[in-house]
Amino acid sequence: MKRFKDKVVVITGGSDGIGLATAKAFAAEGAHVYVTGRRKERLDAAVNEIGGATVGIQGDVSNLSDLDRLYERIQRDHGRVDVVFANAGISETAALGEIDERHFDRVFSTNVKGMVFSVQKALPLMTRGGTVILAGSVSGSKGLPGLSVYNATKAAIRSLARTWTTDLKSRGIRVNVISPGMIETPAMQTYLQNNVGAEDVLKQMTPLGRLGQAEDIANAVLFLASNESSFVAGAEFFVDGGVLAV
Repeated sequence: MKRFKDKVVVITGGSDGIGLATAKAFAAEGAHVYVTGRRKERLDAAVNEIGGATVGIQGDVSNLSDLDRLYERIQRDHGRVDVVFANAGISETAALGEIDERHFDRVFSTNVKGMVFSVQKALPLMTRGGTVILAGSVSGSKGLPGLSVYNATKAAIRSLARTWTTDLKSRGIRVNVISPGMIETPAMQTYLQNNVGAEDVLKQMTPLGRLGQAEDIANAVLFLASNESSFVAGAEFFVDGGVLAV
């Protein structure tokens, strides 16, 4: 029996990297998967790659009308949501003296505002016993240079999970955070190409001595969404090769 047969799963930022790998994993387990992405061409390609009962909804999570379109479609198709993986986010580098209002608003609007309303607008459709997984990062627990705004958004996400766990406990909805370490995504590959020697540095930072794969995160997300983690709530689950633990 597939673990998520006929479950309705929402994944924001599902057109590449961790979101795409997670969408594939849910689809393979029998879920009806809805993925969002800002770039239509990439989103369409991802839907074809994921296969199964997958629907792509183009949109930006910081635009509330785009989120309304997403959930209106799910309401028409199924009338419920079982799992939300709020994964959409952006990372931009700016030293403290270089932060401007546009940078601050852009990163917080996607990473925090987008996450808040991605979950809030799902609530009327969420079933009792549903699960919410928020995409955090080891950056929320570290002072990585040049990333103070991004790091702050990830720390905020950790706080949201704590409060929402208590807000939603009466409905039996569990909320947890998945916090990746150094993962080999398209964004990471671009960073490594532009920064010679960075890969060796990141591997040295990681006790397991390698970069993680998007599938490593997908496996952990499915665990947090499944009944196998039924007594896990309000937690931050680090999948980082030991970066924070050692």
